[in-house]
Amino acid sequence: MSSRLAETNSEFLSLRPQYTSDTGKLTRHVQAAVDWEATHGLLLKAPKIEGQLLSNGGSVEWLDSALIPAPVSFAPSPVPRKEFEKVVSLQPILNLLFDKISQDHEFLTSTLESIGSADEFTARIFSMYEELHRLDVAKPGVIGIHRSDYLIHAPESEPDSSPKAKQVEFNTIASSFASLSSIVGDFHRYMLAKTGYKDLLESGVISADQLPENESLTSIGDAIAAGFDLYGNNDAVVVMVVQPRERNVFDQRWVEKRLWERHQIAVVRLSFAEVNDKCTANSNGRLFIDGKEIAVAYYRSGYAPTDFPTEKEWNGRWIIEKSRTISIPNLAYHLAGCKKVQQVLAQPGVVERQEAARVRECFVGLYPLDGSAEGQQAYADAMSRPAVFVVKPQREGGGYNTYGDDIPGLLEGLSSEERKAYILMDLIRAPGFKNVLMREGKLISSEVVSELGIYGLWIRSADGRVIVNKHGGHLLRTKASDVYEGGVAAGFAVIDSPLLV
Repeated sequence: MSSRLAETNSEFLSLRPQYTSDTGKLTRHVQAAVDWEATHGLLLKAPKIEGQLLSNGGSVEWLDSALIPAPVSFAPSPVPRKEFEKVVSLQPILNLLFDKISQDHEFLTSTLESIGSADEFTARIFSMYEELHRLDVAKPGVIGIHRSDYLIHAPESEPDSSPKAKQVEFNTIASSFASLSSIVGDFHRYMLAKTGYKDLLESGVISADQLPENESLTSIGDAIAAGFDLYGNNDAVVVMVVQPRERNVFDQRWVEKRLWERHQIAVVRLSFAEVNDKCTANSNGRLFIDGKEIAVAYYRSGYAPTDFPTEKEWNGRWIIEKSRTISIPNLAYHLAGCKKVQQVLAQPGVVERQEAARVRECFVGLYPLDGSAEGQQAYADAMSRPAVFVVKPQREGGGYNTYGDDIPGLLEGLSSEERKAYILMDLIRAPGFKNVLMREGKLISSEVVSELGIYGLWIRSADGRVIVNKHGGHLLRTKASDVYEGGVAAGFAVIDSPLLV
């Protein structure tokens, strides 16, 4: 490791290596890179092409099982080492904070009631939460699998300021790419060892000690297993609730593999509709699938309205929530991850009252867009200075946020009631970096920005004992700097790994 660490924005920018824009120099490495991805399970299912036909009129049935290499960066992208280590150390504090929020019925109610009926999806989840609270269903414990996402705020116009990791959002449901993220770190170590990145580097160096180890390949499965033990039935199963025609299957299969090979816990994959059709509960609230009791339901779906196209899907979720099965996340955790909660936490004194003052240094300005005086001022600011803001709804998964010049049109088209479903956030100014992205064997040189995610693992027993509270590895997603959104599954980004400087 270099003895010199980036203390200022100018140092961070100058310590970064410079990569070539000439992808032709790298083409001789592409086949080996793609083959490495295939042999290490760094894969996605191919996109479904409706109505695809052969020249003779037959259907292309093999497309249903076709696989493609996951989109990745050819080399790691720089992140300030001090900020990386800081947000890793903050994760247990955030885990505890959000568990406290999930147990604070008055806080959740007062915060989310202000959204009203402006967001039908969140209102439906909130209604289920209130009904479950009324029923007072006993669960053996709580499992939280989180991811706190950050951008590095390091504007070139402020060379003497320090680069700072600023929180974009805190995810409590379906935090994906933990498995593939770890494998991408291994891919970059392989490429460094084999090629030295000599054809890529124009200046600077990459050394192995700049590439941090990443436990996220195994940590999610181990956390689920620790929560599974609280249920008290070693013969039970885990249900992984997935989206129909899921493409990111292998990220999920690695979790399934860990559960079986390390913990001898079987996983059954179901959609919410299949939960409705195939799962039954007994008079004691225990849930079964094909005669096997379900100890844990791990959601890799359920974070967006599109996951609930009919009442059958909603009923599938409710069947799980009202049973003894431990859901990941439970309804309170799901709501705690709403953007409105994030905005309220940023208000003066809120995190301090929860004994989590350290997390404030990662916050940027967050404002309501409701009818309050603060909300009216935020609306006026967004209309007059849209370039410095982002407008966020209560959504996960990528593709929902509105930026810059698109903000006035969005806000003008919303009624005052509808605006309650959104928050306004200061735009984080992350510096661009020239990297090479690899999609389906093709190299693309691009100015990029990277978003760092730190996984958090939390297990609490029914009697309040904390079984697990730790970070669980990291994810780096990198996208072209002129693309605002950063979701890999949504097609905006590639999976990357951090180069610590």
